[in-house]
Amino acid sequence: MPRRRRTVVAAAAAGMLATLLTAGPAAAIPDPGGAPHQEAVSAADRAAAKSAVANGEIPGVDEIVHSDNLKPLVNIPKEALQGANSDLAFQDGYAFAGNYDGFRIFDIRNPKAPRTVAQVLCPGSQNDVSVSGDLLFLSTDSSRSDNSCSSTTQPASEKSSWEGMKIFDISDKSNPEYVAAVETACGSHTHTLVPERRNVYVYVSSYSPNAAFPDCQPPHDGISVIKVPRKTPEKAAVVNFPVLFPGEGPDGGGNPGGPTNPGVSKTTGCHDITVLPSRDLAAGACMGDGILFDIRDPEHPKVIDQVQDNVSFAFWHSATFNQRADKVVFTDELGGGVGATCNEETGPNRGADGIYDIVGKGDKRKLVFRSYFKIDRHQASTENCVAHNGSLIPVKGRDIMVQAWYQGGVSVWEFTNSAKPREIAYFERGPLSTDTLTTGGSWSAYYYNGHIYSNDIAKGLDVLRLDDRRTDPAKRVRMHELNVQTQPDYFDRD
Repeated sequence: MPRRRRTVVAAAAAGMLATLLTAGPAAAIPDPGGAPHQEAVSAADRAAAKSAVANGEIPGVDEIVHSDNLKPLVNIPKEALQGANSDLAFQDGYAFAGNYDGFRIFDIRNPKAPRTVAQVLCPGSQNDVSVSGDLLFLSTDSSRSDNSCSSTTQPASEKSSWEGMKIFDISDKSNPEYVAAVETACGSHTHTLVPERRNVYVYVSSYSPNAAFPDCQPPHDGISVIKVPRKTPEKAAVVNFPVLFPGEGPDGGGNPGGPTNPGVSKTTGCHDITVLPSRDLAAGACMGDGILFDIRDPEHPKVIDQVQDNVSFAFWHSATFNQRADKVVFTDELGGGVGATCNEETGPNRGADGIYDIVGKGDKRKLVFRSYFKIDRHQASTENCVAHNGSLIPVKGRDIMVQAWYQGGVSVWEFTNSAKPREIAYFERGPLSTDTLTTGGSWSAYYYNGHIYSNDIAKGLDVLRLDDRRTDPAKRVRMHELNVQTQPDYFDRD
């Protein structure tokens, strides 16, 4: 799809800047992971990036381009929280935006003029965020001196260090209250909610154990399951650690990675899990493996099938079901999110989406590979770009999703025919730099109540409007709450 240039759309948040909130002393120290990653590139790559801009092959630095059917409405820059922006969640016309320094709450009832209602300083990467009722959940995956929001960085080799889940009361959106913390093995890189009436179960994904880390010992081949009573969240606790990759020896099961499978990550836990509660299903993206599992008993999930792709997938990052639950899209985060992999050299099958059909019934269901999808707009060697977080766009009878590609921007694509996926809309900015590989771009791009919201690592929150006959029916679907990793049944809700 050719690029079309449009005028840059940017605006400050409407309304008064909310007061920065802290749940402890104001001397909280941001996590060093929040600083933009910069990496030198060769003189040839610098020259190529500048030439591509001059020739119109890619947008200029910070220039916005988009397809005619996907229009940017507004950009809300960072304010008090200057760390890297991360994941998004939604509830009743509010957006909750993670940031390595904490989280920010927007009133998005008027999508053209989002308004900041709170910014909470609580450092700890990645600070992925989810909401359920009056509770907000925040992942901490960096070693801290304690579980407070005024913690400082501390080596994971020290037994007193803390990583895990933090829980806030958001009954007053303008004044979130920190109410509980649960330490989990190897921290919480991401998390997924399995909500019930009285309790919320939290599946905590983490990885990369080390014998030198007292609270992150190998093998680490499962997930932590936390049970959170809604009325007494301070009683939240780990209730199980199901082993998803059983195996003998110090490394457990799962993909052995290199040198057995060169260029493939060794499985030492999961990166992300998506649940489909209406079907009692979950899909796990677990470093070197993709899995399908049964969650009828949320405390004891059971693996149904396990697949690997040791040719094209380097790191199984995330998963998305289609509405009928007969397909799963897995993403490959080749380069760890900081690499420039959207180029001719890398090719169309690496750093891409893998589309799998789910065939069979019950415990005999299998994941069957059908095709890859990757954006075909090549990026410069100074732009980190790879498949990342996205969500379904709820259209009956069609499989369409919106997805973040870091500095590759935002892509809307269809996989109704899982063997022939195709892009139908896009939005992107030009590189942050043509001199260095600087991390930025869209971390998460999700569809919520008629608009697309993208949390850009460096540039802030983007609100986009998609006008296309193929997706227009989705505008009639309204959701009270949306955590993308807890996929709703858009067409059969209470």
